[in-house]
Amino acid sequence: MAVEVKELLEAGVHFGHLTRKWDPNMAPYVYMERNGIHIINLYKTAAKMEEAGNALAKIAASGRRILFVATKKQAKDIVAEKASSINMPYITERWPGGMLTNFVTIRKAVKKMTSIDRMKKDGTFDTLSKKERLQVDRLRAKLEKNLGSISDMTRLPGAVFVVDIKREHIAIKEAQKLNIPIFAMVDTNSDPRQVDFVIPSNDDASKSIDKILSYVTTAIAEGLAERKAEKEASADKDAPKAKKAAKKVAVASEEEE
Repeated sequence: MAVEVKELLEAGVHFGHLTRKWDPNMAPYVYMERNGIHIINLYKTAAKMEEAGNALAKIAASGRRILFVATKKQAKDIVAEKASSINMPYITERWPGGMLTNFVTIRKAVKKMTSIDRMKKDGTFDTLSKKERLQVDRLRAKLEKNLGSISDMTRLPGAVFVVDIKREHIAIKEAQKLNIPIFAMVDTNSDPRQVDFVIPSNDDASKSIDKILSYVTTAIAEGLAERKAEKEASADKDAPKAKKAAKKVAVASEEEE
């Protein structure tokens, strides 16, 4: 899937940070400096987007999940919408410490949420006192806010996609520790060496975030579609074999009789 540089330009993907705030390791991705602001080379951004998109599509096609992380105000709603559209987990509230490195504990918290839901269905919740019900409701709301978006993530993700690696430095460190591939929008004030798949881009403007996320999630959707097609083709291929085996069993049963 080709990336149109003109569309990236219109979305403001090329605007970096003030030159005095830059990270020298971003030098290969900087095109020029204008009015004290670094301008990102969009041709390199386009190439990196295609590289990241291909890799993410392969991960999705393999059946592994991709966890999206963005807690900054201008990215939260966009990430929640885009990740939900392809049924991928995401974190847009505070990053829970140990989310990856202590995943077992996080899963326990998610199961607690499920058990509260079960209590409400089977009537156990109604037997509690008014004060206890209030406490349980508050706990459920808190868990939903922080972990509801990852409730169906039963194992560690195959990759992590981050918007603003400086802000999400804890998530980056945890992914690095577990050797989970990191994909990220990296602005001129960040160190790209922390990321496996760098997408040099403006990580502050909502239009820029939306443009990059739209491309990335479309690539993932294509990977998911490929996986589905392969499964269906495999099922169609196995159908005659299953039919033949069933026929053999039926014939054998008749002979026994």
